[in-house]
Amino acid sequence: MSSNKENSQVVYYLCLQATREGQASYAHVHEMIKGLQNYGWRVMLFEPPYRASDKIPGPVGRIFWFLIVQMRMLIKMLLVQRPDIIYIRMHFASWLAAICGRLFHIPVVQEINGPYEDLFIAWPFTRKAAWLFRWLMRTQMRWANALVAVTPGLAEWAKKESGHSRIWVIPNGVNVHLFRSDAVYSGNVTLPEQFVLFFGALARWQGVEVMLEAVHDPEWPEGVTLVIIGNGVMRSQVETAAKQNHLVVYLGHQPYKCMPGIICRSLAALVPTTDDRGGCTRTGLFPLKLFESMACGVPVIVTDFPGMADLVRETECGLVIPPGDSKALARAVRYLCENPETRTLMGMKGREAVVRQHSWDVRAAETNQILQSLLIGENHG
Repeated sequence: MSSNKENSQVVYYLCLQATREGQASYAHVHEMIKGLQNYGWRVMLFEPPYRASDKIPGPVGRIFWFLIVQMRMLIKMLLVQRPDIIYIRMHFASWLAAICGRLFHIPVVQEINGPYEDLFIAWPFTRKAAWLFRWLMRTQMRWANALVAVTPGLAEWAKKESGHSRIWVIPNGVNVHLFRSDAVYSGNVTLPEQFVLFFGALARWQGVEVMLEAVHDPEWPEGVTLVIIGNGVMRSQVETAAKQNHLVVYLGHQPYKCMPGIICRSLAALVPTTDDRGGCTRTGLFPLKLFESMACGVPVIVTDFPGMADLVRETECGLVIPPGDSKALARAVRYLCENPETRTLMGMKGREAVVRQHSWDVRAAETNQILQSLLIGENHG
């Protein structure tokens, strides 16, 4: 890795989704910032202040903070220091920052993590004015000097929506120094002897119902526990399942630093995404939990959607099952439980693949190359 700290440039990094530890956005944003800093960039993060609070404001309160955060960024831009690049984790409300970059002739990078359908799921009221929110996001993509998409499918979608080809594909990554196969668990909860693991947002599209059904299937191996970590709208269903079935253990939220030690003690990590998100499953998925599990040397069980299924097949690091099929999930868990040598080999292949191609170090190098090209005025596509 090379750096250029003696000639550092400034990046304003705008993330209107508060980066709360335990969410994918937290790891993505902070690991990318750390990586860019290693290349000499001075990165200033602008995000809502409620990231550290247990209480998240309602829609009106959040929109208020979206504006305040961007006004603070604008004031800093005008009165303190003009950035060389504005990097935006694309959001319907980041339109103000995008137009500031355009007006002040500052290169803007828009990072795209999902299609419009993601917005309509997260903010249901936006469906009533879908045309407006599509326009807010589409104009940002058209204005951007560079678009960074996390899957090839999203890149194709962005090309169609933006009308240009200034687009790069940079998937999620993983901190391979933290997520290791020899990670030691430093938490204070007792883990089951044999378990498979799901960690992430407890939402329907994550396949929570499928996992809870799979535990009751006759194919589910005896003595193997389903451990669930995370929070979300389906938390109450998970808590109820844990009370009613000794094979379901819910550990709530766990600190980011404790996750590697939990993952590497599991038989397998589960990524049983369903099609409830619509467009996202068509444009592809590279969830953070996939890379973190692979880095820990643990086989993964994923559903057959572009991106993650392709990666698992190419690297032979796990099993692919049909979406929404609880019996297939139970069978996959049984297969890995009964074949320890295969399980170990899959885990080794997964670890080798992410170290070679999918670390945050690699992602930072790719992003640094894009930012440097914008500084010298190169065009893409």
